[in-house]
Amino acid sequence: MVKVIASSIRKGNVIDADGKLYVVLTAQNFHPGKGTPVTQVDMRRISDGVKVSERWRTTEQVERAFVEDTPHQFLYEDGEGFHFMNPANYDQVAVDAETMGDQKAYLQEAMTVTLSMHEGIALAVELPRHVTLEIMETEPVVKGQTASSSYKPAMLSNGVRTMVPPHINAGTRVVIMTEDNSYVERAKD
Repeated sequence: MVKVIASSIRKGNVIDADGKLYVVLTAQNFHPGKGTPVTQVDMRRISDGVKVSERWRTTEQVERAFVEDTPHQFLYEDGEGFHFMNPANYDQVAVDAETMGDQKAYLQEAMTVTLSMHEGIALAVELPRHVTLEIMETEPVVKGQTASSSYKPAMLSNGVRTMVPPHINAGTRVVIMTEDNSYVERAKD
């Protein structure tokens, strides 16, 4: 175990608190005008999936568990969960739907992701920052809208809704940021 200060905790980190392992879902640092700065962390206990909120002073020491981040390739999804393969040794790992969370919408065949492994168990899945998807449907452009100020709603090929600039039409391939479903740019292909 490695001790780190609370303000350095990030999403996807694995923490050892009270002898149990937790995976961090969100971590925010608050600096109020008066009082001590604190780090608010929402995390899920790995053993039973219970979600917990914890608050530490930003300078407090927190134990971070040793987690191995390894690249894996997405193979398929079935009743057991999502199956990934380590391209280095061809070991396969199944990740349950709860661990995947909302990210499952962005999984594509043969996509390379980073799995956070601890003692042979996948604790967290980190997708590539950007994915390329096709716009399935979008509203027509309203005359007088300028490209810089207004975005319009659009439905992506994976079923996720996002906002795109007015010049983007159905059938256009776009690059989307997986963290927040936001439009980045028109795909170069």
